[in-house]
Amino acid sequence: MEKRVVIAIILSIAVLYGYSYLVPQPPKKEAEVKSQGQATAGKAATASPTAVPVSPAPVIPQAGMAPARDINVETDLYHAVFNTRGGTLKSLVLKKYRDTGGPGGKPITLVGEKDPQYLSLKTEAQGFAFDPSISCSVNSDGFTVGQGDKRELEFTCSSIQGNTLKKGYTIYGNSYSIDLKQQVVNTSSANQEGTLRLLLYHHVDPLVKESRFEEHGPVSMTGKDVVLLKAKDLEKGPKTYEKEILWTGYADKYFLESVISVNGSVGGVVIRSDKGYIENSISSVKLTLHPGETAVVPYKLYFGPKDLDILKAQGSQLEQIIDLGWFSAVAKPLLFCMKYLYRYVHNYGIAIIIITVVIKILFYPLTYKSYKSMKEMQKLQPKMAALKEKHKNDRDAMNKAVMELYKTHKVNPLGGCLPMVIQMPIFIALYRALMSSIELRHAPFMFWMHDLSAPDVLFSHMFGLPFTLGPLPLLMGASMFAQQKMTPSTGMDPAQAKMMMALPLVFTVMFLNMPTGLVLYWLVNNILTIAQQMYINKQLK
Repeated sequence: MEKRVVIAIILSIAVLYGYSYLVPQPPKKEAEVKSQGQATAGKAATASPTAVPVSPAPVIPQAGMAPARDINVETDLYHAVFNTRGGTLKSLVLKKYRDTGGPGGKPITLVGEKDPQYLSLKTEAQGFAFDPSISCSVNSDGFTVGQGDKRELEFTCSSIQGNTLKKGYTIYGNSYSIDLKQQVVNTSSANQEGTLRLLLYHHVDPLVKESRFEEHGPVSMTGKDVVLLKAKDLEKGPKTYEKEILWTGYADKYFLESVISVNGSVGGVVIRSDKGYIENSISSVKLTLHPGETAVVPYKLYFGPKDLDILKAQGSQLEQIIDLGWFSAVAKPLLFCMKYLYRYVHNYGIAIIIITVVIKILFYPLTYKSYKSMKEMQKLQPKMAALKEKHKNDRDAMNKAVMELYKTHKVNPLGGCLPMVIQMPIFIALYRALMSSIELRHAPFMFWMHDLSAPDVLFSHMFGLPFTLGPLPLLMGASMFAQQKMTPSTGMDPAQAKMMMALPLVFTVMFLNMPTGLVLYWLVNNILTIAQQMYINKQLK
């Protein structure tokens, strides 16, 4: 039985640390989605891109001859630079997020491209002879949108056939979302067919290291599946999706660039790698325009943080981009609680401590039952040793006698480990929430801890060490060692005892590169466990 307890503990630890490797994540299919057929395409055509008879739009032949120029747009949340070359997005800088903590940090550049070939939100009007590199006329030279206000930036571009493409961006002063409405006007005297393709580009930085804690790559949601790819997944060729596409874009651990379908406006998505860039090509359904008709294809854009509340407010299940694992049903309430507490304490480190205290209080009955069971098992060790000696040559008889001993003294041999196993979903859920939370990014706690999302590196900086080392993981390891010393012995052999006592060292090394917020949670949890052990030991004497 002692071996079973040891195995249960080790497996629990393995689940906690190796969760990303050992437990499969919720299904994220990478298989290419088959075409939904003419019926679905026809339905989407009536749901989003609409054909409306209008008077022939005036042709602007001089627009294509004008040099491309930048249009600056300011909001409280970001600074965006659009370009008249195809009505594209050249740059978008977030004002409330910085690349590093402290006063020296620079605002996050979510979109930043100088090569005109790879400007985002480029439109290719296949079948309508539209040149995506043409310079377009624009209704404004730039503007600032105040809190609660909105402004429209409209580009008008004409093709060599005389067709007109209008791209209208609705900018909101207090939102990371932008409404995009594309219109193609058939000013010719013949019917025309084609599709509008919106291109989203992201430059892939080869120096960015990927790990199980990081995400860098194109991501799409088709039906109920979130498909996250890496650059290497596209080496064999592009990925195509043509069914129930809610949104597509590019994401890293904390930020997202995405195009969201509006009433089925996305007919298909092709994701490919192109000379160091990831290209998300978003196609409308096939458009058929009679002379004088206009097709309207709307989208919603989101360029901003992977904040659970903000993403959920966008609709289209955009919050599913935050992967909280199998225990997301537990992790999301914990994340909401942390953000709620922050409104009052204004410190995410204190919020983590409060959540840890509340969890320990809620699970105190299980903790008490666990230690009581271990104490009872400890008292039975002499009798168990006698039974093993008596039946050392008859294993079946020994097991039967031991079980009878448990029954006589009303001891549950699994009572010491079951409560801990029951708590594991809570621990894993909080672990995932802290690892994925943008709220902890560059969030200070106190003393030397200035970034709860980064490892504690105080000693590394003080002594110029070539590896990560800080006092918080060392304190966590010491608290875990003290907790192990106080845990009642259940008669494990010396080899097993040494292995258990080595766990604090293993955890210390493991937590050296963990975010400070996670180490803080584990340290506080250990301290509270020690306090509970001291109290329960007094109660059970």
